[in-house]
Amino acid sequence: MQANKENNIRRFNTFTGVFIPTLLSIFGVILFLRTGWVIGNTGFIEGVILITLAMSISLATGLSLSSISTNKEIGVGGVYYIISRSLGLDVGGTIGIPLFISQSISVAFYLIGFAESLKGIFPTLPIIPIASAVLILFTIIAYVGTDFVVKLQIGIFAALILGILSFAFNPHFSLISENLSPHYLPGQNFWTVFAVFFPAVTGVTAGIAMSGELKNPKKAIPIGIISALTVSYITYIAITFKLSATVPYSILQKDTLVMVHYSLIPYLVYIGIWMATLSSALTFIVGAPRTLQALAYDGIVPSAFAATLGSKKKEPRAGVLITFLIAQGILFLGSLNTVAIIITMFFLITYAVTNLAATLYSILKPPTFRPSFKTPWYIPFYGVVGSYIVMLLINATATTVATLLLLILYGFLRKRHFKQAWGDIKTGTLVSIAKFCLLKVSEKKQDPKEWRPNVLVFSGAPGERPYLTDFAKFLSFNDGIITLVNILDKRDKNCNNITEIKNKETEKLISYIKENKLDFFPKIIVEGIKEGTFSKISQYYGFGTIEANTALFGWGKNRENQLKLVNDINNLMKLKKDVLILNPNQDKGWGKREKIDIWWGGKGGNFALMTFIAHTLVDSPEWKRSGIRIMKIVNSEEEEKIFGTAYKKLLKAARLEAEIVIVPNSPQREFKELIRKYSSSSDLIILGLGIPKENEQSQIVDKINHLSEKMPTTLFVRSMTPKDIWDIG
Repeated sequence: MQANKENNIRRFNTFTGVFIPTLLSIFGVILFLRTGWVIGNTGFIEGVILITLAMSISLATGLSLSSISTNKEIGVGGVYYIISRSLGLDVGGTIGIPLFISQSISVAFYLIGFAESLKGIFPTLPIIPIASAVLILFTIIAYVGTDFVVKLQIGIFAALILGILSFAFNPHFSLISENLSPHYLPGQNFWTVFAVFFPAVTGVTAGIAMSGELKNPKKAIPIGIISALTVSYITYIAITFKLSATVPYSILQKDTLVMVHYSLIPYLVYIGIWMATLSSALTFIVGAPRTLQALAYDGIVPSAFAATLGSKKKEPRAGVLITFLIAQGILFLGSLNTVAIIITMFFLITYAVTNLAATLYSILKPPTFRPSFKTPWYIPFYGVVGSYIVMLLINATATTVATLLLLILYGFLRKRHFKQAWGDIKTGTLVSIAKFCLLKVSEKKQDPKEWRPNVLVFSGAPGERPYLTDFAKFLSFNDGIITLVNILDKRDKNCNNITEIKNKETEKLISYIKENKLDFFPKIIVEGIKEGTFSKISQYYGFGTIEANTALFGWGKNRENQLKLVNDINNLMKLKKDVLILNPNQDKGWGKREKIDIWWGGKGGNFALMTFIAHTLVDSPEWKRSGIRIMKIVNSEEEEKIFGTAYKKLLKAARLEAEIVIVPNSPQREFKELIRKYSSSSDLIILGLGIPKENEQSQIVDKINHLSEKMPTTLFVRSMTPKDIWDIG
């Protein structure tokens, strides 16, 4: 999107656009100024292990980048572009911002190395002023454009190779066996030395920083990165062997210019150091602004950060200036080792997330993932685990703090609800996890004690029956699965275009769910509303054995609809579905939410679900002050004693907290009169619903209307729930 939008000119090939920038970044300040120090601490054997480990993480990341980049068109932003198009803008922004900062810091890192090398010839030269002066010069170069930078890098590369060869062909060669084993300086260990060395292999990100300007990124990125990493690994191992076989460890630990002092032509090595450090600084001062530009194009940071400020080739000049400010601030730290550790942590996080994206792609294999360069899943997975473990070993506290800061940044970006015109692997990941879980649940026979309500709420259009939505929200508190169902009558003339209508109404329902912060699923169904409609929908909704087990209805005023519902209850019961009918008190609503009354006759099979609903409500924040009363009608003193004792035992066995209220019915009074006398001040009344017999549907409708008329909000329950969900006995 952004590459087309900005009409970036694709003008670099594999050698000039990827191989050279990658190799120059790897053959940088660490190669000439810190490899000797590393070997002086680790010795040859552990040094080779350290270099191999660092290179292996970088190689895994390079292979991951190659795999993803050969699957889709790569635009401006390099690593950020790949992550954001794979894991979404929220994750991309979470990594892209620290990636840009780390690239900007790298500019300062290499310039400090350059200034430090000058002290070998001019010992009195101050590091910060020299580095700052070169930073200003490079900022001007980057501001002018990358064409000049790329041409300059080819000459730099040639000078750098000469410097390496000058050291490698030094005839002085007497194997020092004491350099085989480690001799760590006080305060140093394998991982602290690793942290200083690791910036040497971060060139894999520099190699695709100009991805939006490559002629053929799908070919250039894999070939350029892999070949550069291979050449650099061989070179580092050769130099490690040469240093171990030439210089005592005591000198290696102290002399940062050891490659100069033990070379065939020292000034060639000086030139190599200068070229390496300056070219690396140039690589990052060109690459960092492009990462920032990509972030701005996607709306992660202000659009002003993408300003080209009059550049005809759309150079990110605003980003160049911001990169300058960050690098200049870091220059004041002055310590090469300190800056190296900061860069290492930033890049390891970036590597971990990049490899995570490739791992998910390789495992999930979405239909759109068909890379021409394929990488087995375990290679990027190694990159994920390796990056994070190394971070923890370097500095567990810093890793924890960095992770927390990234989570906060992710939370902030997540709330912004970015709109993106592409899919990402997160959805596929969630679908795969959901599929796995559903299959596992389907394989296992459900234990009644693990029963949870999976409720279809026939709520109608968004906001049409808010009391049903409220009640469903209360029910969902204990992991209930709730689906809001809106049935559109297909006989309606507005339902001619079913697909268009469904999509439009689904969007409305989703918006309603989000606005009210409900953990519900939306479902729009186009169907003729007639007898059997509700049972048909309840039967077909679900995945495998994971079906809706409960249907929740509102009790409207239309008698025809009331009869349709009651007629369908028998069908729902045959399907083993619980039926809940809620008749709200329009004036009182939920009242004070302090008293719930359950009227249970002691039979009919509704006890388990009635008490489950009541206790689920009490567990929710809205009803936490509420008490539950179980109302039992008795016709004699003997029944009062029998049922009083029996109900207490039942509640104790079920481990339920409720008050038992014995309601004497002598002389005999109508049920409605008893409810009115004892529960008129309650906030919710729960009543059992008898099984509708054939040709008695009209009487059931009359009974529901009669019992709930001028009463608090009333819930009628017809349960098919397993009776032992309370594990009684």
